[in-house]
Amino acid sequence: MNDGLKLFAASLAGIILGTVFFGGLWLTVRAALASRHPAAWFLGSLVLRSAVALAGFYLVSGGDWRRLAACLAGFVVARLVVTWLTSIPGRADGPAPGGSAR
Repeated sequence: MNDGLKLFAASLAGIILGTVFFGGLWLTVRAALASRHPAAWFLGSLVLRSAVALAGFYLVSGGDWRRLAACLAGFVVARLVVTWLTSIPGRADGPAPGGSAR
């Protein structure tokens, strides 16, 4: 496999890892809000999501910093996409939907 294809595969793996990590965080927040023990949800989720992400980065990189960087770039892209998909329009902590400040 040539270098370009390896970097592309690493970035796709980063997107998958980021989707799992940040999608899992979103699911954790939703579950913790309805739980009697939200701290347990957050702690368990943090440990599991971090372990999956770190193991994924380790396996994808294969000791090559360029593949690690490509994986991290995909992870960041997934963060932006998941944040955009799960955002609440018209929040009080941001500008109004029309672009003007309240």
